[in-house]
Amino acid sequence: MPDLLIELLSEEIPARMQARAGGDLKKLLTDGLVEAGLTYASAQAFTTPRRLALTVEGLTAESPTVTEERKGPRVDAPEKALEGFLRATGLTKEQLEARDDKKGQVWFAKMVKQGRPAAEIVSEVLEATVRNFPWPKSMRWGAGSLRWVRPLHSILCILSDEHGAEVVPLEIDGIAAGNTTRGHRFLAPESVAVTGFEDYAATLKRGHVVIDPAERADTIWHDATNIAFAQGLEVVEDKGLLAEVAGLVEWPVVLMGDIAEDFLGLPPEVLKTSMKEHQKFFSVTNPKTRRIEKFVTVANMVTADHGETILAGNRKVLAARLSDAKFFWENDLRVAKAGMGPWLESLDHVTFHNKLGSQKARIDRIAALAREIAPLVGAEEKDAVKAAEVAKADLSSEMVYEFPELQGTMGRYYAEAAGLSPEIAAACEEHYSPLGPSDDVPTAPVSVAVALADKLDTLTGFWAIDEKPTGSKDPFALRRAALGVIRLLLGNDIRFSLIEIAQKSDFLVAEIFDGIVGPSPDIYLPDLLSFFHDRLKVHLRDEGIRHDVIDACLVMPNSDDLVLLVKRAEALSDFLKTEDGENLLQGFKRANNILTQAEEADGVSYEFGPDRKFAETDEERALFDALDASEAAISEAMEAEDFASAMASMAALRTPIDAFFEAVQVNTDNGIVRRNRLNLLHRIRETCLRAADLTRVEG
Repeated sequence: MPDLLIELLSEEIPARMQARAGGDLKKLLTDGLVEAGLTYASAQAFTTPRRLALTVEGLTAESPTVTEERKGPRVDAPEKALEGFLRATGLTKEQLEARDDKKGQVWFAKMVKQGRPAAEIVSEVLEATVRNFPWPKSMRWGAGSLRWVRPLHSILCILSDEHGAEVVPLEIDGIAAGNTTRGHRFLAPESVAVTGFEDYAATLKRGHVVIDPAERADTIWHDATNIAFAQGLEVVEDKGLLAEVAGLVEWPVVLMGDIAEDFLGLPPEVLKTSMKEHQKFFSVTNPKTRRIEKFVTVANMVTADHGETILAGNRKVLAARLSDAKFFWENDLRVAKAGMGPWLESLDHVTFHNKLGSQKARIDRIAALAREIAPLVGAEEKDAVKAAEVAKADLSSEMVYEFPELQGTMGRYYAEAAGLSPEIAAACEEHYSPLGPSDDVPTAPVSVAVALADKLDTLTGFWAIDEKPTGSKDPFALRRAALGVIRLLLGNDIRFSLIEIAQKSDFLVAEIFDGIVGPSPDIYLPDLLSFFHDRLKVHLRDEGIRHDVIDACLVMPNSDDLVLLVKRAEALSDFLKTEDGENLLQGFKRANNILTQAEEADGVSYEFGPDRKFAETDEERALFDALDASEAAISEAMEAEDFASAMASMAALRTPIDAFFEAVQVNTDNGIVRRNRLNLLHRIRETCLRAADLTRVEG
């Protein structure tokens, strides 16, 4: 069984496209080979800035010969039906065979598809893959029609086995496949012949090319941390930057340079962001001072001066970038120390949404809503309002204009410069959180109040103008906002009615921005609550709570108090995992089914209360006693919102309900006794439904 090696060598492929391109090459090639009848043992793709490579091991030498029989029209069918069958099969009438069938004689075609050598199939599949490759962006060059991400220089395509290697015959737009590759563009540019994947990988490594991006990333991180450690410093970990830089070089050479003293006073976030975004540098900190003092860059070149010339150029470019950042920082500090007034005024001319007014109007709404929420989360009203008023002021700063990802972070620095309290400064940064499922949840009361007000204003506003997420589209990140509210409430054990707060937010929207055209709050606020419930279901499923358990709790009263709702769902989930809970559920469903069928058949509701004097058996009387005891205990537990105790009291009904159904026939011939027993089943149903709607629980 031969092994296949493919390399597509081109000009530099953008780092962001490389991983996907490697996966696409592997999938398209292997799917095409399998569809053509070949099998293989394993396949692996590799990417560098200049090449896509694929190795396929254990490929079958040829596709099998396949015989297929196809049933056609009847022998006496119209001539046109036969002609269509012949066109579909590619046969002549003489090659068909007439056979007896249920409805008479029918034509059968026997088609033999001869096997083909692997080289022929590989050639076809690779050409189709190259010509139809799904690059996000591609280009044409020269006079050819081929499109590739960057000009394609050469194609290496060989099949190798114990007898040697053969070039797969293939030519695409004048580029003929061969058995040669090239090493590093500057360090080993000569063509070199290879005989298989091991020879290919070793040859490239001698030519200063590491084909595995994971190996390049490991080398970069190992060398960077070692260089920093030798000077008592630490490299700031950034996996995204590491993956990107590994896609920029074929032969990583790690260098560490100094940051000029003039720039060390900049906030570390500014230094880190500027170096990462503009230069792809890693930040290096002093663990004693926590200041960023140096940078690590990764060159794609080995030089005689050990990188000094490269570092000198990098320092010069970095100084220019950081000079801009320092200028922005110093200008912004002057505005911040003066109270941030010009920034807040400018936000009156920045549109948040054409139906929801300016950023300033939105800030006013958030501040008013934060005032309402503050007492509910233990925050001082004046602090919450002030934090909401200045939380987005940094959006007008020069630094955030240059680096939008620093919004909030710079807000904290500017609030501190303005002399505001640490709590207000922290809220400026933390009110955006949590941004995702793994993001930390703010716990400081002022931060929580502003974060909730910010997200609830967003959700209520967009629901008011009927701009809700549809399908996979969520341009305003409303799902993320709803999950943020959920995590803030649950993470801080905050109890309030979402509907009541949303109503206040709706009033603020309507009051501050008159003329909104949209659905009535009576329509869209319940729909908004359903949206929260859908997000909560996803969140709780990730926590291991079944969807049917959540559904059983969503229909209960006060479902807009998410902390109470989750408390109920967790208690029910734990209860149903016990033997008593599982068996009680079965007893409840049996009682509910019998009662429902009887009510439908009789056209009445059996809800008038059973009378103990009509009980005929000890099991009936024992069930009366158990219900009396459980109802009182359940009521007390529900009043205290102690759902675990309520479930435990329900569990005490398991044995008497089981004994009742074992010994008693509900639908007896005695009409009085039957009605009494059905009323007793109604009492079981109502008792069990006090904690959750068990009819929605599966099982």
